[in-house]
Amino acid sequence: METEKRDYYEVLGVGRSVTDEEIKRAYRKLAVKFHPDKNPDDPHAEEKFKELGEAYDVLMDPDKRAAYDRFGHAAFAPGGGFGRGVFHDPFEIFREVFGGGGFGGGIFDTFFGGGMRREDQRRGSDLRYDMEIKLEEAAFGAEKQIEIAKLETCDKCQGSGAEPGSRRISCPTCGGRGQVVSSRGFFHISQTCPRCHGAGGIIEKPCQKCRGEGRMEKSSRIKLKIPAGIREGTRLRSPGNGEAGIGGAPPGDLYVVVHIKEHKIFQREGDDLYCEVPIPFSVAALAGEIDVPTLEGKAHLKVPAGTQSGQMFKLRGKGIVNVSGRGHGDLFARLIVEVPSRLNTEQRRKLEEFAALCGDENTPMRKSFFERAKEFFK
Repeated sequence: METEKRDYYEVLGVGRSVTDEEIKRAYRKLAVKFHPDKNPDDPHAEEKFKELGEAYDVLMDPDKRAAYDRFGHAAFAPGGGFGRGVFHDPFEIFREVFGGGGFGGGIFDTFFGGGMRREDQRRGSDLRYDMEIKLEEAAFGAEKQIEIAKLETCDKCQGSGAEPGSRRISCPTCGGRGQVVSSRGFFHISQTCPRCHGAGGIIEKPCQKCRGEGRMEKSSRIKLKIPAGIREGTRLRSPGNGEAGIGGAPPGDLYVVVHIKEHKIFQREGDDLYCEVPIPFSVAALAGEIDVPTLEGKAHLKVPAGTQSGQMFKLRGKGIVNVSGRGHGDLFARLIVEVPSRLNTEQRRKLEEFAALCGDENTPMRKSFFERAKEFFK
């Protein structure tokens, strides 16, 4: 379903009694503002620019304007008298209004550093690279080097696509406009030039190394700085390390998506770390001190008497630094009481004596559980 077109007078910001000179002034002001080359990051700029060109094309033509004033947009619909495809190329209109022609001079030099047609200068593509790093590298930061194959500017022709000594000339078929215009009565129809394919220029002798493309695939090594505290899935931008642009246009960017390898000991949640530490039954019962692993070495933890298996202890500030510089996370150690798997005769005898001495009063959790579960044993 097509979007409803805006009124052409509204597009140019003028009234219906406007003169041709006022239309031209309004178009000049808005066309410079919304030209795609001045708004490379605005995805709607080209659409607005084309809308301006279409409005100018109609209102500056006496026959088209008269038809539009009478029938509106219906005048240019199929069967409406003019039909579709009667509008000139918006970039061609821009050049005519501002006096730009071919590859040099005019508004392109003034506003955009001129020389080459917009259609012939295209920013290079952005690239994505997925990189896996260790948890330690994510915690403390690191410098990494990656190698990727991408399109780079040809070192022989420096991206021009022409053999050294050769030059790029204006297309003789379209006169450097990239469009050829055919007339049918008082209608003028613009079409892409069949020789230069809209580029407006041709190369006398294409570069043999890149076959006139101006770019070649090469393997490139790129250094990256991994910030401390980076998280899983973070996307790092490396400006200008994407593919080379066409015709001297800027290169794209490289986006590196970071993935963190699973660690043998630690699990990460945000800036906090979690780990399980086995402790002897005797330490859990009698109290003691144990070593707990951290990313910076080991830390000492005092275990109180009567510690239960699964009990969690927090080591403040032993987690991962916040990537935005807002302090450190914590390390949570879950203590797992290890039951001896093999007992000799003396150990067994002592443990049986210990069990007889304990009774139910030393196992409050077990006693509470069976009180709550009485109804299931009836």
